[in-house]
Amino acid sequence: MPLSPAALTYGPIFIGVVFNILLYGIMITQTFLYFTVYKKDRLWMKIFVATLFICDTVNCAFDITFLYIPLVNNFGNMSSLMYASWVFATDPVMTALIGSLTQIFFAWRVNVLTHSIPAVVFITVCALCQFCGGLGTSIAVGMIPEFVHFQKFEIIVIVWLAFSALADCAITFALVWHLRKHKTGFAATDDIVNRIIRLTVQTGLITALCAVIDLVLFMATPSGLHLVFNLPLSKLYTNSLMSSLNSRSGWRYGSGNGEETTDDTTRNDRAKHLTMRGSEGGRRVSTMTPNQVYIDVESHEMVDVIDTKGYPSDSAIGAMPSRPYSEKAGRLNAAGTSDSL
Repeated sequence: MPLSPAALTYGPIFIGVVFNILLYGIMITQTFLYFTVYKKDRLWMKIFVATLFICDTVNCAFDITFLYIPLVNNFGNMSSLMYASWVFATDPVMTALIGSLTQIFFAWRVNVLTHSIPAVVFITVCALCQFCGGLGTSIAVGMIPEFVHFQKFEIIVIVWLAFSALADCAITFALVWHLRKHKTGFAATDDIVNRIIRLTVQTGLITALCAVIDLVLFMATPSGLHLVFNLPLSKLYTNSLMSSLNSRSGWRYGSGNGEETTDDTTRNDRAKHLTMRGSEGGRRVSTMTPNQVYIDVESHEMVDVIDTKGYPSDSAIGAMPSRPYSEKAGRLNAAGTSDSL
């Protein structure tokens, strides 16, 4: 029995929208945690996070709308299931916009950490190319709204998703290469570096793998199966970015130019020193945040006790009576005692 148009197209769309909404809920939590914990972040970073959240909200609203119109408003109209509305056409450009903003942010992070201009330029060019591909896909959907004819503009879709995956892989490679090269050999520090590497690989590969699967399914089948991976793609980008920002507690990064980073400021505010003075040696015991090494150097001045009271004057020394020492008696005798003996 052949599948209905609703099952061929709007079945994958429904699953994709469900994943989109689930990831949007995680994004709400991530955004709330960010603005609660990292209140001292730079203003431009807060504006950037707020912009991504607004874009995610608009994208989620549009996804629900283009699912609602044919399945509820046009219920029973089979022809409405064959065409994509203008609301559906906004999804590629919104996904490309969110993805390019996220990739440009990671390009800035690569620049801060590695100072590699070629890597930053390559990532930025890939991000701009994938945005142009997403914009072109939205225009093509408006020109060819039939779902079965989407493969007619597969070139522009290849540009969009291929450059998206390429930028994600380049970001992952640049950050992992830099972190592995700067391992210190200390177990505690290397453990932190390894955790950052794992997080970088996981977040980068998830978005890259999702874009590649979306592209392969789009080229392999004319059905809407690729939409299961396409619709949640924007939320994967924002959640990967927010998980990276919210995982900074415990990491200690310098900006490379001697300036104190936001992470350092937050961590310094949390570091509380408890100083205990013992009665014997004046030892200092400091309680720090974990995974940080601090060295306190104390200088102790040794002063002879007699220095604290002062030396007697020369005249006082001359006026002191002479008392010979008697080895036999083992004590000091007065000068007149010898005459009596």
